[in-house]
Order: sequence, then C-alpha cells, then structure tokens
Amino acid sequence: MVTATRPLPTLPRATARPPRASAVRHLGPNWYACVMGTAVVAGAGAALPAPAPVPRPVLTTAWALSLVLLAVLLAARALHWVRHRDRARAHLLDPAVAPFYGCLSMALLAVGGGALSVGRDWTGLRAAVVLDAVLFTAGTAVGLAAAVAVPYLMAVRHRVTAREVTPVWLLPLVAPMVSAALGPRLVPHLPAGQPRATLLLACVAMFGLSLLATLITLPLVFGRLLTGGPPPLALTPALFLVLGPLGQSTTAVGAFADVAPGVVPAPYAEGFRVLAVLYGVPVMGFALLWLCLAAAHVVRAWRRGMRFSMTWWSFTFPVGTCVTGAGALASHTGLLAYDVLTLALYALLAGAWITAAWCTARGLVSGALLAGPAPAPGAPRPTTGRTRSDGVR
Repeated sequence: MVTATRPLPTLPRATARPPRASAVRHLGPNWYACVMGTAVVAGAGAALPAPAPVPRPVLTTAWALSLVLLAVLLAARALHWVRHRDRARAHLLDPAVAPFYGCLSMALLAVGGGALSVGRDWTGLRAAVVLDAVLFTAGTAVGLAAAVAVPYLMAVRHRVTAREVTPVWLLPLVAPMVSAALGPRLVPHLPAGQPRATLLLACVAMFGLSLLATLITLPLVFGRLLTGGPPPLALTPALFLVLGPLGQSTTAVGAFADVAPGVVPAPYAEGFRVLAVLYGVPVMGFALLWLCLAAAHVVRAWRRGMRFSMTWWSFTFPVGTCVTGAGALASHTGLLAYDVLTLALYALLAGAWITAAWCTARGLVSGALLAGPAPAPGAPRPTTGRTRSDGVR
C-alpha cells in the first residue's frame, strides 16, 4: 500500500481577550454565582454568634459590592440577549447551561435578603425593606418559573443520559428554597393578620416544593457519583452545590420558627419551633457528611490537574447556606457546638470567596473568562493512494 499524506496546517490560537463588541457573547447565566457568593458573605456574616468576629462595616461593604455586581450583570445579560440571541437560545437548549438560570433568582434573593440583614446600616430600614420586597418578588417569580421551565426543557428538548447527571441540576430546584428561607424576614414588615400569615405559609409551600424536588433529584446525583465514577475535573467543585438545599432548608425552618409566634395559631407556632430542631439537626449532619465527601473529590481533582474555572464559585453560596443553617440551630438549641460550627464554616466561606474572587478578577483582566471556546482540533485529512483493480490499496 502506498499512501501520501500532508502535514496538518497549524491552527490559529484563540485570542485571550475577546473583541469589545463580543465581550458579552459568551456571558452565561452561571455568572450570577459571583453575586450569590458575594451576597452570602454578608448575609452569613450577620448570622455569626456575638461578639461577631467580622466588623459590621466589612459585611455591609460586601453587600454593597454584591448589589453593584448584580446591577452590572443584569445590564450585561440584557445586552447579551439583545445582541446575541442565538447564544442565548443555545444556552436554554443546552442541558449543561440551562439549569444556571436558577442562579438569577438566587442572586436577586440573596442581595435582597442582605439589604435587610446588613444593608440597612447604609440605606436605612425603610429603603432596605422596599429593596428587599422588590428583589424578593422578582427573584421568587424567576425561581418558580425556572423550577418548572428547566425540568420541562430537559424532558422535552434536551437529550440527557444517566451519565450526564450533575449537581447543577439542583440549581433551578433550590431557588424556591432560597425564597422560603429569606421571605420570613419580610413578614414583620407586613400588616398583621392575613398578609403576614399568607407570606409565611407561602414560604412554607415553597419549602415543600423545593424539598420534594430535591429529594427526587439528589438520589440521581449520588447514584451517578457512585456508579459512574468521579465527575470531570472542571466540574468537580459543583459537588458542593448539594450543600445548597441542605443548608438553605435548615435555615428556612429556623426562620419559620422565628416569625411564627403571633402570625399563626399557637399550636402551629410551637410546631415550627420543634421542626426547626428535629429537621435541622439530622439534615445538617448529612450536610457535613457531604461536605467531607465533596472536599475529598476536590482534593483528588486538584492533584490531577484541576485549575480555576467559574465552577469554583460553587464553594461559596452553598457553604454560606450551611453557615446560616448552623446559626439557626445554634439559636434554637443553645448549643455551643453549633456556634463553633458556624464560625468554622464561615472561615471556610471567607477563604473560598477570596480565592474565587481573586481568580475571577485575574481571568477578567486577561480576558480569558470571556473568550470563546478554543477551536476544535481539525479532523485528519483524508489519505490518498492507488487502488488496484482487486480493491486492495
């Protein structure tokens, strides 16, 4: 056989910094994780036991930064939809990207909740309540829509297999749980009677729908991890996303117990107080188990070459929900152990945020994070040769 081949041409390298006109072309909904992670640093800091180790002005500054990031990203994503509708539609039809639309809801809710917990130091209580009410309403509407639309798209438009199950699937399902955890803060600012009871029980309903949806999805994630092996290196940090519904649901039941007296009849108010402990303690135990499991996978992935990507923001918001959940348990049990756990988890959150924020800033300055994907390797060129009449080359 005689075969003549030519060397493949050298592929041009992808430019690190995208042209200004296309700077937002590859800006996906996953970028809202930066807002969530920054806002939870402030919100979780407010849940630390007294005397708080983090100065109040530091927490307020973190919340103000999250508000600025939210405004910038909302504008950038609006520009993305106007100028790059093809990419926006592609994101919705991509099973790896569509679940991140839940991040928009959680970003709105986290910034709104932070306004009442720490932002009011700068804005005043009245402005904080108005801001939280607006962002809570918008975030809840987006979250409920995502909780329905994303699973619907995955069922009828996306084509996924069991090996493609990832913790990212939890993102649109946990968004209503964030509403359930942060909504009770607005209850005391509503007129007494029906308005307060309606909002509280609406939050309980969102707690239920998110919890049941999570209980259906989480076995798929755990089963995929045990039977399919570790996730790809870049996706390994997403294992921390499982902490989100665990910590946030513990926070939610604690918030129900805090505001229920005087809002619902006495037997139910006492029931919420009991639920805060009987539900929160075992769920927080499982959260600590999953934290250790996910951390072990991250260490393994790092040793095998995992480097920074936007999935590293998964280390922030989910851990922050565990901080607020542990803080709620400390409040309702009076145990010093939960105070210590709250402080330890917050130290982990602070370190994760500093690392993710620094690496993200570097990636933005270099342009690497907004650059398009590198060109795919070219296919081998067809070979040429002589073919005899009997068909043998």
